[in-house]
Order: sequence, then C-alpha cells, then structure tokens
Amino acid sequence: MTATVLPVVRGETALAQSIRRAIDLIRRSAEHPLSLTEAADVLGVHKSTALRILQTLESARFVRRTGAGTYVLGSGLIELSELALGSMDLRQPAAAHLRALQRETGHTVHLAQLTGDEIIYIDKVDSPAFDAVKLPSRIGRAVSIYASAVGKTILAHLPREDRDRLLSHVVFERFTDTTFTDHDALDAELAHIRERGWAVDNGEHDAYVLCVAAPIRDSRGQVIAAASITAIEVIASLDQLKSNLPLLLETASQISYELGYPRPAANSDGDGRSTT
Repeated sequence: MTATVLPVVRGETALAQSIRRAIDLIRRSAEHPLSLTEAADVLGVHKSTALRILQTLESARFVRRTGAGTYVLGSGLIELSELALGSMDLRQPAAAHLRALQRETGHTVHLAQLTGDEIIYIDKVDSPAFDAVKLPSRIGRAVSIYASAVGKTILAHLPREDRDRLLSHVVFERFTDTTFTDHDALDAELAHIRERGWAVDNGEHDAYVLCVAAPIRDSRGQVIAAASITAIEVIASLDQLKSNLPLLLETASQISYELGYPRPAANSDGDGRSTT
C-alpha cells in the first residue's frame, strides 16, 4: 500500500501535526481495528513512529490493543464523552429549578457533579447579597470531597468501593476548626448524611462559608450530583440555612425526577428529612 502523507498546513508546527495525526488515528480506530501497518499508512509515517503514537494513545486508554495485535477505540475516550454528555444533560434540566430555588431563598445555589475522580461545580446561581463578598466557588472548579456539603453528600451515597477509591487519593488537611481530618470521623459523618438525606458544611473549608446540600439521583437511583444553598456567616447562620431544607430537598427531588428518578412518597411528619 502506498502511504498517504497528511498535508502540512502552512505554518503548522510539528506539535500541531502530531495532534492532527493522533486525532485521525483515533477516528480510524473507531471505524475498524487497525494493524500497525495500516496505522503507519494512515499517518504517513514509519512503523516505529506509528507504534510510539499508538502506545501513547494506549497509555491514555484512547485506543486499546487487541489480542490479534490490532488497535481499536479505547474506553478513555468513551468515558470522556459520557462525562461531557452527563454534565450537559444534568445542567439543562436542573437550570430552571436552581434559579427558582435562588429566588425563593435569596441565597447562592450550586450544582456539583461527580466527574471521574473529582466533584465539579457545573452550575452556580449567585445571590445579590454577595456583591461585596465573592464566594470562592466557580463553575468548572473542583470542590473538596470531604470539606464541603456537596462533596460529602455525593461521597456518602457512593458504593463503598467507589468511596474508598476516591478517599485513597485524599490527604486530609485541616482548613478550619470544623474540618473532618481523619477517616473515622468522616465515615461517621457520611453515615449520618445517608440516614437523614442531606449534608451541611459548617465552615469546614472556608470558615465564613456555610452550606446545606441534598443529593440528586439519576434514573437508576444512583446519586450523581448534589444541589446546595450557600451563605456567608454574616448573611445567614447555619440554622437559618437549614430552615430552607424543605425547598432544597424538593428542588433536588424535582431535578431527580427530570432525570428519570420517580418522586418519593411525601414525608408525613414534615421534619424536612429526605425520603429518597
């Protein structure tokens, strides 16, 4: 077979060429299994160069080497696609509910989602009360999984194996006097969260920031995200935030319903505890 050399765009750097070649190779591997010879032909490079590119892509799980010695699309790219779609699918149905919650409570509202091994803010509705003091949270920023209400909410509802895997990467740091700094204390807190159905952040990462959070479930009943309301201590106390729990729990229930999770039966004793 005659090698098809990729055209070089004027001014294109060697790095840009390598990226274009890798993208082309990933696309071809998604169409059908590629042999090393075919990969070299696709890339227009020597087999040794093609092998190095394939090995780099394999280490990132973008391609996978089969028992027959060919290369097919790997799970890494599929996982990235699922994560991206999951974020978009969650943010859209949640948006109106989050903004309604902000209007009713007057406090900042967050939506955080488990993305890979991190919990990321994927939406935020700011409170006008924070014009003078800006919260440190930002959309796209990772949140502490053990020193935040949304982090603890998601962590508490994960299967034990997944929870242990995430915590195995954690180096406990005492940010404030209320931070949980060891596994035993955190495990007890997570058990409490699972029992009552919501979590609090009593200034555990930033002493002046208080928060309450509730879990959001997908159609399988798995907790994949958390919604929260947040205030700084000069605006509202933790008890004042907790008085908004019925609204927060209802919002989380509405978002979960949008994702295909059935609405739970109403809690008859009216104590604000989640029935999910």
